[in-house]
Amino acid sequence: MKRNHELMRNLLITLFCMCALTIQGNPVDDLIERVAPGASRHFKTVLQPSERDFFELSQQGKRVCIKGNSWVNIASGLNWYLKYYAGIHLTWNNMKVKAPVTWPTVPKVERRETDLTWRYNFNYCTFSYSMAFWDWERWEQEIDWMALHGVNMPLAVVGAEVAWRNMLMKLGYSKDEVNKFIAGPAFLAWWEMNNLEGWGGPLPDAWYAQQEALQKRILKREKELGMSPVLPGYCGMMPHDAKAKLGLDVTDGGTWNGYTRPANLSATDPKFDHIADLYYRELTRLYGKADYYSMDPFHESPDDASVDYAEAGRKLLAAMKRANGKSNWVIQGWMENPRPQMIEALPEGDIIILDLFSECRPMFGAPSIWQRKEGYGRHNWLFCMLENFGANVGLHGRMDQLVHNFKLAASPSTPYQNARKHLKGIGFTMEGSENNPIMFELMSELVWRANDLVSAERDRRDFKEGWTRNYVKARYGIDNPKIQEAWQLLIGSIYNCPVGNNQQGPHESIFNGRPSLDNFQVKSWSKMRNYYDPNVTLRAAQLMTSVADRYRGNNNFEYDLVDIVRQAMDDQARLQYLRTIADYKGFDRTAFSADSARFLNMLLLQDKLLGTRQEFRLGTRIEQARSLSTTLEEKNLYEWNARVQITTWGNRTCANEGGLRDYAHKEWQGLLRDFYFMRWHTYLDALSKQMTAHAQPDFDALGAGSYAGKTADELYELALPAAPQIDWYALEEPWTKQHNVYTSAPEGNSVDVAKEVMRFLSQSRSCLLDVK
Repeated sequence: MKRNHELMRNLLITLFCMCALTIQGNPVDDLIERVAPGASRHFKTVLQPSERDFFELSQQGKRVCIKGNSWVNIASGLNWYLKYYAGIHLTWNNMKVKAPVTWPTVPKVERRETDLTWRYNFNYCTFSYSMAFWDWERWEQEIDWMALHGVNMPLAVVGAEVAWRNMLMKLGYSKDEVNKFIAGPAFLAWWEMNNLEGWGGPLPDAWYAQQEALQKRILKREKELGMSPVLPGYCGMMPHDAKAKLGLDVTDGGTWNGYTRPANLSATDPKFDHIADLYYRELTRLYGKADYYSMDPFHESPDDASVDYAEAGRKLLAAMKRANGKSNWVIQGWMENPRPQMIEALPEGDIIILDLFSECRPMFGAPSIWQRKEGYGRHNWLFCMLENFGANVGLHGRMDQLVHNFKLAASPSTPYQNARKHLKGIGFTMEGSENNPIMFELMSELVWRANDLVSAERDRRDFKEGWTRNYVKARYGIDNPKIQEAWQLLIGSIYNCPVGNNQQGPHESIFNGRPSLDNFQVKSWSKMRNYYDPNVTLRAAQLMTSVADRYRGNNNFEYDLVDIVRQAMDDQARLQYLRTIADYKGFDRTAFSADSARFLNMLLLQDKLLGTRQEFRLGTRIEQARSLSTTLEEKNLYEWNARVQITTWGNRTCANEGGLRDYAHKEWQGLLRDFYFMRWHTYLDALSKQMTAHAQPDFDALGAGSYAGKTADELYELALPAAPQIDWYALEEPWTKQHNVYTSAPEGNSVDVAKEVMRFLSQSRSCLLDVK
């Protein structure tokens, strides 16, 4: 019966798409014209009903024929053809290409199938870290990227604040009170996840109108392509003063990293159903009904004995079903969530759980501190790749773990049979997008490569290395042995973070951290560990640079060249930092002067390198933010949001005691030069002045007693003056309030500056540039 139901679902989707074709035209043809103008006449697309999701490539005369049972699957087939037949790789840095004069033919039929029919995209955080200031033009590109990569269940929370504003005002809140509750543009994600109120606001009226219109265009395009958007549902959130204001029975949300959290409306409150229904009416009036609603009650909240989690789950589900009886609840599997006592009370088939960090800490049954031995019980779930935290810049991936864990979850012979039974698809759940395209390409293909994975079961490395060779040829449209060698080095090191290392995202740049004598990780919770040899990234950069002149103008190559050389500079700068601090602790003023100057020059040269690509320029984000408004006041508010998010993140309390400072750090041109350089120059100058003020370590101050028996080295370090104490927030906050101009326009040539960086790194420590 269940199989027949799924077959009927697929048939209905196909019939809907075929009807849409006769009315609106072919959305994949339109997509082709956007990414390769003039190319659609070379392709024939055919919708064909099928019990299993599939795409098929063949040749019909002079045209490439792409069949599939949905528009998204046809788009996936198009992407497969572009990569593996035409040598064209479309991704965030390269979403438009010049169509070749002659398109390669498909010599024999290639068909790919999968039973993993749901392919989700986005984390709430993505909407703030990456998309806070996107306009329709940028969103249109993202929707094309999603279709090409098989996404058919995108989270769609743009403009949710409009429904909330309307609902709260109907409940009796004033406009000013609503604006104190809803967060600003760069912080809406954490407001939507019940973490904070008001920070970054108040939102102007124009924002609400603009985002409502944008969301409607997003939803229209996603639905044209056959996607099923996931709208934000009602999870019980209310302003923290809802008890005093409305007399509601609410649970105090407490604080989140220093911020006052919203309250949680008790499921037993007599007004619960009325408020939930009011929310869904407003949401539906604005954006229509959805087949999927996202709700994450109690996100990153401690357990509360006063909360009846089972009843809360039942009430939330019932409210959603009243809005659309056919809808499903999408919930993140993250830390304690979803609470077992809540999902155990919910019926099978009504919820879909996103196993958010499957490539590292899967909760479906593999050993992990988050382990759930029975997976998610009777509930459906998706295998998700988190990959990135805070939209930080850096090469990073867990290739071996990703492939191994996916096989463990998806293989028919897995020891976790209950988890396999309820596995329905995959998800991209990155906090920030537009980075590490190799990992997202691999993840998107796993659902289509089940047979490849089974055949490579005994040697995961062979699969990874073979797949990467094909990826590199597709990405650059060429096959060069030195480039291939560089990528094999990278996938065996920095892109292969090992089991047991649970760090959150890339190996962070030493440039981005608040300076100290023991700098290591940048953000408070990154859990960073050394897991690769920095000489490997240096060698990869050397290999890429050695052939760079041949591939000038190759967009994907130049992007990767800058990114890989940037990583090599980061890794060498970390070693340079250690030398500099060793000079200080050794009280070697001459060496400290030389080494600290070299470190600062490395930072400035990194800024110059990143300035050659708009993807790595602060000006790109600032221009996005300011362009969303026509008034100076609003432009300045949006720019302040953009600046704060990537630096202090919050006010003094939240940045320091809350630990949020630098969580969303970026290695971007402009930010390096004006923000990170300021911090490091201040600190290194303070150390230098301290060494000048003290002719030598003060051994006499040590005396004897508790210091007796210590080694000479230990005594020497104890005799050094205490490191200077600097109020970092006082230095950082003024930059967030500035309005000096940053532009998105690239400066300099990527190949030339990359070669300059490599020459610099090859110099001895005594070969310094002049630091002003």
